[in-house]
Amino acid sequence: GAGTKAMHTMKKIVLTVLVSGLFVCARAQDIESILQQVEQNNKELQAIRRGNEVSELEIRGRNTLEDPSVEYSPFYVKGNDGMASSELVVSQVFDFPTLYVARHRAGKLQEEVLDLQYQASRRDILLEAKNRCLDLVYQNRLLSLLELRRKNAGELLTLFTRKLEAGDATQLEVNKIKMDRMNIRTETAQAETARQTILQELLALNGNVPLTGEPVEYGAEPSVADCEALYARAVASDYDLRTARASELAAAQEVKVSRQNWIPKLAVGYRRNTELKEARNGFLVGATFPLFSSRRKVRMARAQHAGMQLQLENTRLQTETRVRARIHELQMLGKTVEAYDVELMYHTLDLLRKAVESGEISVIDYYVEADGIYRNLQTRMELERQYQGVVAELLKNEL
Repeated sequence: GAGTKAMHTMKKIVLTVLVSGLFVCARAQDIESILQQVEQNNKELQAIRRGNEVSELEIRGRNTLEDPSVEYSPFYVKGNDGMASSELVVSQVFDFPTLYVARHRAGKLQEEVLDLQYQASRRDILLEAKNRCLDLVYQNRLLSLLELRRKNAGELLTLFTRKLEAGDATQLEVNKIKMDRMNIRTETAQAETARQTILQELLALNGNVPLTGEPVEYGAEPSVADCEALYARAVASDYDLRTARASELAAAQEVKVSRQNWIPKLAVGYRRNTELKEARNGFLVGATFPLFSSRRKVRMARAQHAGMQLQLENTRLQTETRVRARIHELQMLGKTVEAYDVELMYHTLDLLRKAVESGEISVIDYYVEADGIYRNLQTRMELERQYQGVVAELLKNEL
């Protein structure tokens, strides 16, 4: 009968909830697949990659030889037809070799900062995409719960319509069931609208390239038992902290570069002088002494390094504080989610269904109890979504 069918449906839902954890690892690839597509197609990441290519070329260009200089000067004497004499000077200016080495190291550190900044941007975009995937899993689960409620309400309406015709039920009870179906349709429409909005947001993150596949389960959860290990893992992998550390190292190297700016620039060249039919050749050797600019550059580099050190300490403090707060939130959410006995709630719904069908309780009493259970089931889904969001935030640098 309808009661037996509903009981089987509820048992199937309970079984799905209980064993879903066994298939988390196998289905986790669904979210990973979405993230891989977003990484490949996201327009912002493509623009950052192009910009970094230009920046890296600029960094490398700062450590190349200056362009050679060529000068030619013709001279004319009054009373003499044509050119009386000329001078040709070809010269090349270059820095002391140790400065090229220091600038090369500084360039490598600056390129590392660029790469870490890109990784941080990539992480933020993939975290946003993962959160949309988690939202999608939640909305799909919510729609499944609403579908179960809709089927139960439909079966109850059929049963109590027959009872009303037989005089065993009141119009008020039938109207109550109809109102429940109306509310379920409204909630389903809202959930489906939210689901479509999430899909559009994912499409935008994927550069408007249609996504293949859809996430069906949350990802694997980390162990919360060893909080210190999870804390160390999250802090050590944080790209903001790593970027700040790399920026401090790059600024320290710039101080070393600026300290070598006092070394004179060297110039070598070739000079040729011609006068009538006689020509003289020689070599050019010179030097440029940075007497005034060197001290200013050292002060600027030191000030920038001091600022980077302060920024590093601030970033470290913020990162450690944020991770501690997230781990505490994860622990609280985990305990709250575990407090909900899903199997008990579905079993109670089954008993309530049997009671209202047999006439032991009225439809009004049934809905008073059932509505509370359905709300608890939905609340547990919301808490589980929050829990998964905190997990994603803690492990965002591993995306």
